[in-house]
Amino acid sequence: MNYDVLYRQLGQHGLSAWLANLPATIDANFNTRRWGDIPRWLQALEALPPFKPSHIDLDKARITIGKTADITAEQQQALKQTLKLLHPWRKGPFDVFGIHIDTEWRSDWKWDRIKNHIAPLQGKSVLDVGCGSGYHCWRMAGAGAALVIGIDPTPLFIVQYRAIQHFINDPRVWVVPAGIQDMPEKLEAFDSVFSMGVLYHRRSPIDHLLELKNCLKPGGELILETLVIDGTEGECLLPEGRYAKMGNVWFIPSTATLESWLRKCGYKNVRTVDVNITSTEEQRATEWMTFHSLKNFLNPKDNSKTFEGHPAPMRAVVIAEKP
Repeated sequence: MNYDVLYRQLGQHGLSAWLANLPATIDANFNTRRWGDIPRWLQALEALPPFKPSHIDLDKARITIGKTADITAEQQQALKQTLKLLHPWRKGPFDVFGIHIDTEWRSDWKWDRIKNHIAPLQGKSVLDVGCGSGYHCWRMAGAGAALVIGIDPTPLFIVQYRAIQHFINDPRVWVVPAGIQDMPEKLEAFDSVFSMGVLYHRRSPIDHLLELKNCLKPGGELILETLVIDGTEGECLLPEGRYAKMGNVWFIPSTATLESWLRKCGYKNVRTVDVNITSTEEQRATEWMTFHSLKNFLNPKDNSKTFEGHPAPMRAVVIAEKP
């Protein structure tokens, strides 16, 4: 995968310091010796036809690429089968020449919760940590961002992004195989940093908040979305075993605790702008993600509890600024 255009853009956006290690990070994380499925995914990517969309819309619930009339019915069916080779599709939805990629998550619902609370993205540089296939990156570009870089260590999500980018061909949006730990220290280059659905997977939430802060310019804005519990300041759930059948959940704070963590890390103007219980309409199995999903992770007799008996998933959006 060629990132030469991105490397040139980094210098234009004050991100030259990242050039020292980014190529090596990409090579290390997108490695066929570690991920045996990569060759198969890349074959699917190479099989994508060179269709030219009649229009592209990055500002609606479904990222829309072209329309049904742009291609024949036979071409549409073949394209659908090729895109399905990249199963499971987690974040979306997308509409590709009339093909509705109905992803596991209705990620547009999350965007609707945050879009009226964040600073304008017009002309800004944005980092999206744990971006998956890049759905929110496209929405950020649709909101006018000049450069959006998503980072995610999962190779399948990188290939899914490349499949969408194959048709959109937008040099403002990039998704690279990297994690927040791969970012240079004291980079301080992004106007806005998003971390959505990541904090509870980190063994040290304070370190994660500081890593995010190091990526922001002075005056930049953090948009943080994570699992929370009801409770007062100081309360936090540390599930000993699994949480909603996930083994990598470490800390689920109350919103008051989360706000106090952010203030302790030196953020200012910390405020919770949304709290929402995740529903089985927002996260569910579809033909594009046929594995178990939220309803399988809840107590079948009491959906207010997880399978293990913890409070069911509730998510908060907290916004803060770097001084």
